[in-house]
Amino acid sequence: MLQLSGALLEELDVRRFLQVISASIHEVVPHDAATLSIFDPASQTIVVKFLQGRDAETNMVDLRIAVAGSPAEQAMRTRSPVIVPRIEGSHFAPGSFRHLTQLGMKSGITVPLILAGEAIGSIAVTSRIESSFGQREAEMLVQVARRVAPAVSNAEVFRETAELRDRLHQEKQYLEEEINLENHFDEIVGGSAGLKYVLKQIETVAPTTATVLIQGETGTGKELLARAIHRLSPRKDSTFIKLNCAAIPAGLVESELFGHEKGAFTGAIARKVGRLELANGGTLFLDEVGELPMDLQPKLLRALQEREIERIGGTRPILVDVRLIAATNRDLAKMVAEKQFRSDLYYRLKVFPVFAPPLRERVADIPVLVRHFVETHSRRMGKVIETIPEATMRAFTRWPWPGNIRELENFLERAVILTRGPVLYAPLAELEMAESSPAAMETESPTLEAAEREHILRVLREARGQIGGDDGAAARLGLKRTTLNSKLKKLGIERSDYMQS
Repeated sequence: MLQLSGALLEELDVRRFLQVISASIHEVVPHDAATLSIFDPASQTIVVKFLQGRDAETNMVDLRIAVAGSPAEQAMRTRSPVIVPRIEGSHFAPGSFRHLTQLGMKSGITVPLILAGEAIGSIAVTSRIESSFGQREAEMLVQVARRVAPAVSNAEVFRETAELRDRLHQEKQYLEEEINLENHFDEIVGGSAGLKYVLKQIETVAPTTATVLIQGETGTGKELLARAIHRLSPRKDSTFIKLNCAAIPAGLVESELFGHEKGAFTGAIARKVGRLELANGGTLFLDEVGELPMDLQPKLLRALQEREIERIGGTRPILVDVRLIAATNRDLAKMVAEKQFRSDLYYRLKVFPVFAPPLRERVADIPVLVRHFVETHSRRMGKVIETIPEATMRAFTRWPWPGNIRELENFLERAVILTRGPVLYAPLAELEMAESSPAAMETESPTLEAAEREHILRVLREARGQIGGDDGAAARLGLKRTTLNSKLKKLGIERSDYMQS
């Protein structure tokens, strides 16, 4: 016992001190297989770790089983050894012995691990011979358990500290990458009625924990809206973690989202903390959520509903408290109808939908955005641009910008590069060439038609069917009344659709 105590005090790594325990038990209680079980009160389960057996057959991976109806439960409840002379036909739950009967074990003994009056787990030894253990072996195993319990507690604390250290290290790396990325927007720029309506929605939903689905064409600033929700929420002092589902190969999305343990698969040379775990207590932004692989969608849904995850290759659930914001430029409702997206996840994401308006519906914001981007890029390039010609600005406001804000910014960055004096030089020929094709100006993302229709219907209902006027739907959407009427006709929206009793 003295030898065991000294060896355990020197070991903090779980695997190494399991070998120490196994060797010591073999000296005092001969057996065929031994296990160490750690109790998880949150899930009412025990994590079973196999100790080194007499043959390679017993060197199994960790597993998790329900504690109810097991010898471990009785041992922890009664604080005394539980001797099972014959496993087959015993009154214990069959599932609690399955991992042992598969190895041919026929009898066993379980003793509790008690630390500071609390049961933290148990130690069990088993044999392929019936009635192999009696009171003497029970007393010897109790002595071993008294010295093992503090070591198990220390090892668990060490493991949790190591995981926290790894999480903080990976979170630091992630944040450094975020800082190094060039942030093109310091804040949301613009003051059109359509943008103000969206910001009003954000102010309404931000203080809650509701899931938000931001829909809109590519380049409309959906990530910027997500960050605004996070900054206005009670989680503003916690981490904002993002994951672009379209930018990561399908085979790696699960690892990025849930993380993995060392050795979970080929190439997993170290433990990786997933984005859901990194965002614990904060906000997770899933961009391009429509690209999430079908086989991962039920796992994400379960994580959102149960508020717990498991790393790939892990054996224990990890509780997570995450506020989810998703964004997409695709029509998820249409994808659901075509069996390309799970309906249950879609409805879970669509708790509070927000529609990011395209730039062609924010014409009043274009001059403000132009001046903002010209100032930003000229400062970065060390240039002084004082004037933007009126003709150039008119061309900017006429162009429909199918790529939205991203296209406008990229065009202005190129214009700043080409400018050699205080007056902005913009290659308007490119816009004029495109303007010659009316069909190109009318092009809209067909996959967003349903989302746009729903957004307009919601605004019409909020405006009680009033289209014109200062508080009408057109003003709320930042559109002219004639433009809104054209959209209603194009989208097939009838008055009965939004004036139902």
